[in-house]
Amino acid sequence: MARQLKRILLAAVIAVLTVNVWTGAPLLALWVGSRVQTNSQATMLGIAVVAAVLALTAFVLIRLLGIVSATYDRVSGTAGTGVRTHAPWLRSMRGERPQYPGVRAQLTGPERIFVGSVVIAVVAFEIWFFFFSGSSIDQRSGRHGQVPTRPPVVALRVV
Repeated sequence: MARQLKRILLAAVIAVLTVNVWTGAPLLALWVGSRVQTNSQATMLGIAVVAAVLALTAFVLIRLLGIVSATYDRVSGTAGTGVRTHAPWLRSMRGERPQYPGVRAQLTGPERIFVGSVVIAVVAFEIWFFFFSGSSIDQRSGRHGQVPTRPPVVALRVV
C-alpha cells in the first residue's frame, strides 16, 4: 500500500512539473521580466531577462523531472529491466537495429504522463484559440459568431 501511494504521489509530482514546464516557467519569466522593465516599452534588458529566466527555469524543471522519473521507475520496479531501448524518433528508419524476441518497446509511466499533458495542453490551446481568443483582424472579443454592433456604412455617389 505504501509503495502504491508513493507511485501515485510521484506521478502527481511528475504531472505538476510537466505542466509547469509549459505554463509556470513562461509565466514566471514574463513576471520577472516585467519587474525589470522601467516603462511600457520593451527593452533589450527586459527581453534578455525573460529569455534567461525561461531557460533557467525550464532547465531546472526538466532536471527535476528526470530525478522524479528515475525515482518513480525505482519505486515501481521498472528501473533497469529489459533491454535498453532507443526513443522512437532516434531509431534508424532502415530497421537495421536488432530486434529482441519477446521484447517490445513500451512507454513508461512518466512518459505516459508527459504525452498526456502535452495532448491536454494542445487541445486546451486549440479550444482557446478557435473559440475564446480575440480576433486581431476586427477587434472582436471572440471567434464564436459575434455580429458587429453597427452594420458597415455603404455610400453611393451619383454623378
